[in-house]
Amino acid sequence: MVLASEDVPAAAPAVAVSPSVPPPVPAGSVRFATFNTALSRQRPGAMASALASGGWRLARAVAETVQRVRPDVLLVNEFDHDPTGRALELFVREYLERGWNGSEGVEFPHVFTAPVNTGVASGQDLDGDGRVVVEPGSDAYAGDAFGFGRFPGQYGMAVLSRYPLDAERARTFRLLPRAAMPGALVPVDPASGEPFLSPRAWAAARLSSKSHWDLPVDTGWGRPVHLLASHPTPPAFDGPERRNVLRNHDEIRFWADYLTPGADGYVRDDAGTAGGLAPDAPFVLAGDLNADPRNGSSLPGAIDRLLAHPRVADPLPHSQGGRGRAGSAAGAPGHGDAFTEDTPPGHLRVDYVLPSRDLAVGDRGVFWPAPDDPLARLAGAGPPFPVSDHRLVWVDVSR
Repeated sequence: MVLASEDVPAAAPAVAVSPSVPPPVPAGSVRFATFNTALSRQRPGAMASALASGGWRLARAVAETVQRVRPDVLLVNEFDHDPTGRALELFVREYLERGWNGSEGVEFPHVFTAPVNTGVASGQDLDGDGRVVVEPGSDAYAGDAFGFGRFPGQYGMAVLSRYPLDAERARTFRLLPRAAMPGALVPVDPASGEPFLSPRAWAAARLSSKSHWDLPVDTGWGRPVHLLASHPTPPAFDGPERRNVLRNHDEIRFWADYLTPGADGYVRDDAGTAGGLAPDAPFVLAGDLNADPRNGSSLPGAIDRLLAHPRVADPLPHSQGGRGRAGSAAGAPGHGDAFTEDTPPGHLRVDYVLPSRDLAVGDRGVFWPAPDDPLARLAGAGPPFPVSDHRLVWVDVSR
């Protein structure tokens, strides 16, 4: 692959000690993290080809960011799903395991990935433009896919871990119909007052824009910690019917129902098993949820349903870079510290690591170096951004 000029590796010296680098994980604790890497490309196979070059500057910067934080369990969003596993293998071997700019390589011997809804043809008119597009590659096709994507697997997810992952007991909810959720928010054409989607299209629509995963992690604590991973659709890029705003709300609501006995009656995973998470099971809920509790375009209260859930703890991670970048936009004390997406002029908290209340929360943070930080080059102002417009979020938890 011929690299574009902006992808040519830039030399950078080893850095001095940075206040953005967290201390080592304490004994008995596990560091969970989520990172929307923005590594997805516009064509099938393009991400794997770029990774194979060994010189993809964006992937190097993503890898260095991970190496600086050194999580034990990492969810990556916007990482194209490759059924062969080649892309994930390349990323781990050629980027994460190789140190960059003075950082030390990190090994993740356990990985998990699975198909997602993005770019999978639905055969229905899901974007309401009056036609059904079944040929991949265009935005028109992406709009009719089960999740917005120009090809199957675009904007996928993967989990990397130092601890064993119980893939055999993993539950995925990619196929769950949106209509199965009682009280799902149905988009309506405000001009006519009629449902935006035809009955056939609504019946075909799936709840998850990518997928929802319940992945048990063997932390050595005698019982697994369930990583609840997802990446709901952005509450944008729609019309007055607000179909993506409403879907974002319902994708987040799914987790609240999954954690609430009595509200999980409709929940059925892709293998046909019914029900939510056991009431006594520890978990960490993570991902780019695309909803800020105070700002942005998500439906009011969408993320609050999780943040206020009786089983969920909100660690409120912090960063000096987020606080300084947002300035007076921070609003209530502590909120600006937790910002994770650099979207001028708003600046949003949309990426979350939320442990269950039966886990003890230790250190936590958002990797967002301030402008005078030696690692500021891994954040920077954009667009374009040197890594991603999102920031890696991490939380240390213990029994």
